[in-house]
Amino acid sequence: MHEYRIGRLHDRFVVTWREEDGRRRRYRLEARTLEAAEAEARDIILAQTARASELTVEAIWKAYSETVIGRPVHESMEYTGRSVLPWFGAFRPDQIAVQDCKAYIADRRRAGVKDGTIWTQLGKLRTCLNWAEKTGLIERAPYVERPNKPDPKERYLSRQEIQRLLETECAPHIKLAIRLLLSTAARVTAVLELTWDRVDFERRQINLRTGEGQRKGRAIVPMTDSLRLALVEAKKAALSDHVVEWAGGPVNTIKKGFRTAALEAGLPDVSPHVLRHTAAVHMAEAGIPMDEIAQYLGHSDSRITASTYARYSPEHLRKAARALEFD
Repeated sequence: MHEYRIGRLHDRFVVTWREEDGRRRRYRLEARTLEAAEAEARDIILAQTARASELTVEAIWKAYSETVIGRPVHESMEYTGRSVLPWFGAFRPDQIAVQDCKAYIADRRRAGVKDGTIWTQLGKLRTCLNWAEKTGLIERAPYVERPNKPDPKERYLSRQEIQRLLETECAPHIKLAIRLLLSTAARVTAVLELTWDRVDFERRQINLRTGEGQRKGRAIVPMTDSLRLALVEAKKAALSDHVVEWAGGPVNTIKKGFRTAALEAGLPDVSPHVLRHTAAVHMAEAGIPMDEIAQYLGHSDSRITASTYARYSPEHLRKAARALEFD
């Protein structure tokens, strides 16, 4: 605790001390006796110095990032921090106001950043602060306002478009990644993290789980005939433990290679994630039950799956429509 002095000013007790930067602080006390003034003074000094030394958003961001080392979210935290921390990093959580969030949203929009990205960025800020509250680092997490979450993209590939993409000339690791994405309905990260020890040719299964407690669900899925043929050939030429590899090592991203292949196939608006959506839509259109599609996608609740993909099922609302048949 800082050294302090109890004095009197205009018939009232006051406490005086100096901050580390040399500034003199003085507070008037409510106490009527010297003993009570001593106790009150200590409370005030502790409260004021604790407030000045509270964790900043940047410190919380770094502390949370350390808890997710080894998971894909760690890399995204580092990347997202480049946008979020210049705005919020120096603040204490209790200093963040709705107007700060609105100003950040406006600035990002002027920079050409889409609302979906801004929603994700501020979502990571909210996650950090909520984590700090749950772990007792701060008393209360502030409200972080975000733009409305954009509606999910409806884009998915037809069978003809899928065929064009599969027939496009591209690097072997890109072609294999495309087949895996379409045949497993997996997320890109899961495909790039897949290792050969989780590819079971005998049981014709692919285990997309890493066993490291990833937050987003992953499944164990059957191996299609066409994918099995591609994997057998890839295994013969494998130079590493990773199924999708380049120059004998793992691949961190396929954005550039996939973009080139998509443009060559005449699909400029298609991203790797569209292939996961495509796989789910084609399962729904084939009449596969929502709970089975949910298992394929790694969803823990089939209601989440149904909310997005039920409308693609040929039986969706069919029973309800029959009740409206009046002829």
